Amino acid sequence: MGRRNLLHDDMRQRAVGMLQAGARQSAVARQLNVHGSVMHRLWNYYQRDKNASRRRGSGRRRITTTANDRYLLQWARHRRTLTALQLES
Repeated sequence: MGRRNLLHDDMRQRAVGMLQAGARQSAVARQLNVHGSVMHRLWNYYQRDKNASRRRGSGRRRITTTANDRYLLQWARHRRTLTALQLES
């Protein structure tokens, strides 16, 4: 069976604890059945930010809120002839 690339929060905390106790990254990776690069990235991230939790997902940040989206949709339905630029303003 292949190695996993994702560590859940409890596994991350366990790995950081083992690394803080002096265990080698390769040994921790073998024990948790993940690739060594996963341990390397986790340890570097922990040393830099003092945080072992997962980072926020990637993707484009939202400019408008959900309420703004609803309002724009309602306004666009009410004024069907407006262009996107006119709605934006």
